[in-house]
Amino acid sequence: MSSREVVALSVGGVRFVTRASTLRRFPESRLARMLSEEDEEFKLVDGEFFVDRDGALFAYILDFLRTLRVSLPAGFSDVERLRREAEFYQLLPLAELLGQEHLLKPRPEILELRFFLRETQAFFRVFGSCSSTVERLAEQITVFTAQRWGSLFPSQQPLAPLPSERPSHHDLVFQCGTERAAGDQLVARKLINGVNVLGLLVDTFLKDGFRLVGTRTVSSEEKVECYSFERLQRPAGLAVAVSQSPGGSGAAQGKRSHTQKGK
Repeated sequence: MSSREVVALSVGGVRFVTRASTLRRFPESRLARMLSEEDEEFKLVDGEFFVDRDGALFAYILDFLRTLRVSLPAGFSDVERLRREAEFYQLLPLAELLGQEHLLKPRPEILELRFFLRETQAFFRVFGSCSSTVERLAEQITVFTAQRWGSLFPSQQPLAPLPSERPSHHDLVFQCGTERAAGDQLVARKLINGVNVLGLLVDTFLKDGFRLVGTRTVSSEEKVECYSFERLQRPAGLAVAVSQSPGGSGAAQGKRSHTQKGK
């Protein structure tokens, strides 16, 4: 490969090396004109083009030129600055993509936790708008039940995992314990093996970024309680493609791309 095919740039003190054909991807851009020395703002110093711009953001610019896609990490907060950099380099398709706010706007994710009694058994049901979040919860939650045949003493009875029910990809159902008060009356205490399951679930949701937005009794006769949680989740990544005709500036077409679980 000849030296003319390889170009070195120093952008804000960060060094990049790429093909000249990559920088010429959009002939009307300033990077393409830079190679022809038609733009005086780009100085050639010791064989490298010096660009007095943000070097960290230029990595996304260069990745876009190489792939015709822009992939932003989760929680990326410099979209507006990156759009301004795209405008500076006169990469209009990229600037147009970054201006599509509906692709970048956080979307609410909902979790609904229900506790209900059915005859002498108590159950929890978790419904989530995002199936991967429910899948992750299913992997974290393990309910154990005592095996009466193992020992005559309750404290020494061996425990065995009790499989949860998955009515759908968005549902998780499992049993919890109850206690009997005086007079053999069944009292739902939301306990299993002495542990407050409701408290553990609420704490897990809060630590995962959810907030409690409401509680209500769905049915007092059937003893159904409902707890609603919500969190705003940015797209795990924005992956958008540009269709480019030979010699053209390109047309932007974008969509969300979920590159991480739970989104």
